[in-house]
Amino acid sequence: MTNTISTDICIIGAGPVGLFAVFEAGLLKLRCHVVDALPQVGGQLSEIYPKKPIYDIPGYPEVLAGDLVQNLMRQIEPFHPTFTLGERVEQFTKLDDGSFRLVTTDGTEISCKAIAIAGGLGSFEPRKPAIENLETFEGGKGVHYMVRDPEHFRDKRLVIAGGGDSALDWTIFLANVAKEVTLVHRGTTFRGAADSAEKVKALHDEGRARLVLSSNVTHVHGDDALKYVTITGNDGTPEQVPVDAFVPLFGLTPKLGPIGDWGLEIEDNAVKVNTVDYSTSIPGVYAIGDINTYPGKLKLILCGFHEAALMCQGAYKYIFPDKKYVLKYTTVNGVPTM
Repeated sequence: MTNTISTDICIIGAGPVGLFAVFEAGLLKLRCHVVDALPQVGGQLSEIYPKKPIYDIPGYPEVLAGDLVQNLMRQIEPFHPTFTLGERVEQFTKLDDGSFRLVTTDGTEISCKAIAIAGGLGSFEPRKPAIENLETFEGGKGVHYMVRDPEHFRDKRLVIAGGGDSALDWTIFLANVAKEVTLVHRGTTFRGAADSAEKVKALHDEGRARLVLSSNVTHVHGDDALKYVTITGNDGTPEQVPVDAFVPLFGLTPKLGPIGDWGLEIEDNAVKVNTVDYSTSIPGVYAIGDINTYPGKLKLILCGFHEAALMCQGAYKYIFPDKKYVLKYTTVNGVPTM
């Protein structure tokens, strides 16, 4: 059964700028639905560097990226936004009445009166290792580029590849979930946190996980599903390991994705906007944050917050052309609820 959602503004991108746009829209009593290809909110802040301190957010001499996301989520609670996570918007249609119909990769349909593209640097695509026939086992057949639901790996034999925080953190977590966990890393030192690396080494010493250094996963094998992988040491020695799942975690690459095919004016892989309200070349479609471009553009979170505020004013005028909005300060009126 198709899941259909109706809202005022569909915000594409659940990073910090997209989340703050929910707040600004809520002040105007505009309902928001947020879509993101990642399985959690926060965009790069959650996916890449949740423990990284940020120093240029007004009012915060220092705030961890993950804490900023949590604060933004608390800030928008009164407006009850809805979310579709782990799905990417694939289809875009502008209807005769000026509204829009969007369809995601999983078939979720979204009817909205305006669109705010807040996709950061675009949709994130996994960096895939150069392994022959790897794509054969995608789509639920054993190869996963993200851990969306740890329970999927309950009591399974799992090989993780990578040397960053994601590989280390998921090895530690899944050691208590999976039947067997093997972490393969091409080097002998890790890019991730030293504390996490020590925990993985301790799990290896305790026999609760296996750590294979100076090696790479070089081949994947199976028929209808993945059956085993070949791990090859830097000395050329191969080893075949039976598996139920292989999770290469080599980071994410930002791409403009399907948004680039919507007929928007694009410049240097970014969406051109009018800085009056951050509208694009298609009326009713706006772009805020790192995904847009204009003279003097600065790719800073705080600049994205400013863009979100002006965008919502423009979207309100687009949705309600006959209504006049009078700016009301939150210091006087507080924060309304939906």
